[in-house]
Amino acid sequence: MDLQRVRQLMTHGQPYNDNDPAIIAARNHAYRVCRQFNREVILHDTYHFELLIHLFAHAGDNLHIEPSFMCEVGCNISVGNHLFVNHDAVFMDGGQITIGNNVEIGPKVGIYTINHSENPAEHKREILRAKPVTIGNGVWIGGSATILGGVTIGDCAVIGAGSVVTHDVAAHTVVAGNPARVIRKTHEEPWQFQKQ
Repeated sequence: MDLQRVRQLMTHGQPYNDNDPAIIAARNHAYRVCRQFNREVILHDTYHFELLIHLFAHAGDNLHIEPSFMCEVGCNISVGNHLFVNHDAVFMDGGQITIGNNVEIGPKVGIYTINHSENPAEHKREILRAKPVTIGNGVWIGGSATILGGVTIGDCAVIGAGSVVTHDVAAHTVVAGNPARVIRKTHEEPWQFQKQ
């Protein structure tokens, strides 16, 4: 499996063909790993986090992910220390997904870095575009929130449940809604997001 080619195709910001054999191989591998991880938790109550750690580009300490977790290729995901991801999260990592330290992600959260072309001819040929998502330290993302490609979420931001985040979110800000808009500033407590 040529993960270097997969990263070059998917994360360079240019349109790419989703049916490239390297991408298909990486996607099938990631699906198998995610299904194995989820099955072991559901059937045997055993969390084999090492399966996901080896799938990701980088994983910090104290990672906890609940089933059913799915990602597209895995090799474009980098996470920091003390990450908690609740049930049914989907990380579509055609673009780079970077998550900082002490981040909590609620159930049914979707992080979608990819988008289909709006050009009918390109759409027919499975041409996609990917933009990165960056999530800072100490962020809390409520259940069923959707984070779209190209978004950066600053340190200690709070994303309300069910929000659709289409633009950057400033640090220490609470946002909610569709599209997400600023509700208020958070209380700034530096101990919540120690950089490790």
